[in-house]
Amino acid sequence: MPALQFPCTVFKTRKWMDDYHASDMLCGDLSESQLKEHFHLVDVSTRANPYTLTKITPFSQPQSMFHGSRGEGEKITRQQCAAILFDEFRDLSRTFAIYSPYQPLIKQMITHMQKASGTQFRHMLLDRALKDHILNDNSPGNSTRLLLEKVFNTKIDWENKCYPISEKEELRGAIMDGKLPKFDRVQDNFNGMGITVHDTWATHITIKSLQIDNDRFRAVVHYKVQDHFGLDSDDISKFKFSQFRFFRIWFVLQRYNQFGFKPFMTNMETTIEITGARK
Repeated sequence: MPALQFPCTVFKTRKWMDDYHASDMLCGDLSESQLKEHFHLVDVSTRANPYTLTKITPFSQPQSMFHGSRGEGEKITRQQCAAILFDEFRDLSRTFAIYSPYQPLIKQMITHMQKASGTQFRHMLLDRALKDHILNDNSPGNSTRLLLEKVFNTKIDWENKCYPISEKEELRGAIMDGKLPKFDRVQDNFNGMGITVHDTWATHITIKSLQIDNDRFRAVVHYKVQDHFGLDSDDISKFKFSQFRFFRIWFVLQRYNQFGFKPFMTNMETTIEITGARK
């Protein structure tokens, strides 16, 4: 019986890696009138008005009882306005990253958006978060790690010490039956991963090697995951996003045609071991 050869990619999402045509990768494509009329983005910042390029003071805030009594705030350049908005963007991110080792990521990613012109982003903390997620998911029905372990246990040809190529689809099916690692758990609302990644765009899972000795096996499995640090029109149209000034500033910095700061790809990957014994 022919054996499956490794490394072997057993799963790819329908969405592909490096998809720069995705709707959340748009930037600088909306006018002031579109932002205000279609997305109701009038009250964007507490520090600067991106449309009039003026600083906002306590007297110039719309909700102030003194609004209009002392005229507009100080005029600033577009670059100065963007810098003020990014500072506020970073300050507001603290609400979503209260604790955990991943807390610094969101501020670094905001700064990457400000300064890196859309280049892809990698960080060891992202790789660590992905690995922790996979290893700590012990749900028999969701964990791709446990589901793959089950397939190895039942489909390995123990007599010939190989994995039959005819059973390759069983590996893909196991992953399809589970839940890909995403940062949409309750703890991700506070540890910084929900705001930096949350859902994911594309995932590739590759079995790099499979070693079979006597009645035991050891598989080395590589996960490669990509997300987009960007907002699309559907995101900001949802109340759960638009209610937060954090997302309103983000959307304006990315999509307003006077700013157009580029979103970027967030890359993470990790390698795990799956071991088991013949049953």
